[in-house]
Amino acid sequence: MTQSHGLRKFHGRIMEGVCLVAAIAAVIPLFAFLWHLVAMGASSFSLALFTKLPLPPGEVGGGLKNAILGSLLVVGTATVVGIPIGIGAAVFMTEFAKPAVTSALRFACDVLSGVPSIVMGLLAYQIVVRPMHHFSAFSGSIALAFIMMPVVVITSQEMLRLVPHSLREAGHALGIPAWRIAASISLRAAAPGILTGAILSISRIAGETAPMLFTSFGNPFLSLDPKAPIATLPHTIFTYAISPYDDWHRLAWGGALILVLGILGATLLSRFILWWHQRSLNS
Repeated sequence: MTQSHGLRKFHGRIMEGVCLVAAIAAVIPLFAFLWHLVAMGASSFSLALFTKLPLPPGEVGGGLKNAILGSLLVVGTATVVGIPIGIGAAVFMTEFAKPAVTSALRFACDVLSGVPSIVMGLLAYQIVVRPMHHFSAFSGSIALAFIMMPVVVITSQEMLRLVPHSLREAGHALGIPAWRIAASISLRAAAPGILTGAILSISRIAGETAPMLFTSFGNPFLSLDPKAPIATLPHTIFTYAISPYDDWHRLAWGGALILVLGILGATLLSRFILWWHQRSLNS
């Protein structure tokens, strides 16, 4: 008995060591990437990076003001379009739709969430760019909204499923209409999780480059017109990274660091929201 127990303990320690090595091997590439990104991009961080426009090819200096503002506009518009539609679809699937309809819609969202982003860019090109006969910031926002909506639907539906049915039954017992139960009980109870999913979906689309090639296209000048081509950080990073100019390479590293810091900030915000909600429930 003692020998068998010691053997099981020995095997357990071996498996713990294997899992530890696997965990370290999984995070080493992440920290190596972050270290290299900070080392290359920190030298580009200055006030000029955020306040100046790009200079002509070959000239030293300039910044990414147009790309930063363009990304904020495109991602912000996509958020305004995609999140309400995604949350509304999740509420319909959870609160009103029949099981067969819910299963079909969920399957469609699962498929769409795995579609490559470049395909979404081609779709936006076909239904927005071609009818307008030119590239635009609006078409880029539509492409990003297509990418965002399945993610929002899936995360929101999972959060709504966690709401206890007893709360809904209490609302029905009081004679409250179904739409009011969905709005005042289900959505309110699932709001922190839905908000977290929405923030993560924003970070998901913020770094997409492929859709921008077919939609917003890029602009070396400052433009905030949604009907005109516009610069975005991912597209600008791609353009600068493949250029032969060292200063553009420097700006590309700086833009990449801005994107990563923005996504990191969004992830930390979502974690804080979940922590705050859990703390409020325990207190």
